[in-house]
Amino acid sequence: MTMKERLMELILQHAFRYSDTPAFKLVHGGLSKFYFNCKSVTLDPEGQVLIGNLIYRAVRDLKIDAVGGLTLGADPMANATAYTSWLEKDPIQCFVVRKKAKDHGTASLIEGKVKAGNRVVVLDDVITTGGSTLQAVAACRSAGLEVVKAVVLVDRQEMDGRQNILKEVPELEALVTRDEIFERFSRKKNQ
Repeated sequence: MTMKERLMELILQHAFRYSDTPAFKLVHGGLSKFYFNCKSVTLDPEGQVLIGNLIYRAVRDLKIDAVGGLTLGADPMANATAYTSWLEKDPIQCFVVRKKAKDHGTASLIEGKVKAGNRVVVLDDVITTGGSTLQAVAACRSAGLEVVKAVVLVDRQEMDGRQNILKEVPELEALVTRDEIFERFSRKKNQ
């Protein structure tokens, strides 16, 4: 079994929920028949090994300085990637984008060892409209960071999330798509 296949199994077992009627309220306010709560995978030791390796492979040739995104979704993914990069003797920093600036200290939106001019990849756990990813992209640009790519754990493949992000970022890669999860879900349901 490949790392991606195992990651899909973890997502299906621990992060994916389905209902025959729209029962899950999404961030944008709409209801859906399915929901991904990926924290149980991104915070899981095995999940972190898989995610760290898969994201590292997706970014290692980009000559980037750091990976990160909007807290809380991107945090464990960025940490796992940084850890993996260190093991690969190719250190990539990680950073956190706050949802709002601190009202004390430096009042910075971004925490981590990044500085203006750094090339970065923005991470997110799930995209629907792309709003969280774009919020992180805007914060990075405001800090003078060059966003070269976005990597997401799950693309829900709806509400123009992919297209919205690609208007602002040159490249987007999803480790897993809704269609891939639905295919596995259907197979298991019909066994």
